Amino acid sequence: MASVQRPASSPDSDPRYANIDERKRKRMLSNRESARRSRMRKQKQLEDLVNEVSTLQKDNSQLSERINVATQRFIEMESANNVLRARAMELTERLRSLNSVLYIVEEVSGYAVDIPEIPDPLMKPLQLPCPMQPVMASADMFEY
Repeated sequence: MASVQRPASSPDSDPRYANIDERKRKRMLSNRESARRSRMRKQKQLEDLVNEVSTLQKDNSQLSERINVATQRFIEMESANNVLRARAMELTERLRSLNSVLYIVEEVSGYAVDIPEIPDPLMKPLQLPCPMQPVMASADMFEY
């Protein structure tokens, strides 16, 4: 294999080499600019992803807080509901006791006494034994 020998004259003086060197220099500059743009694009993508992660973490934190608040309110409502169920059972038992007294009074006195029927509040929880009363709602009961 023979190596190609360049003439002893400098490349600046030979127009053929000057044209090749100029193209090589332009290509190098173009490649550098392309690499710079590529790095800037990657940096911008990274910054966008970091911003998106930050936004998603903030949203996730807010959603977690809302879930915690809703869970706490659910626990409070469930507790209050259990108290009301126990109270309803207690009052139903008292009403049964009072009705049994009325049955005894009716039998002993001979007078007809109007004895109300006792609904089972646990069998039909949506059937209210008392007349409907207006329900007052406050604005803060719908806030989260």
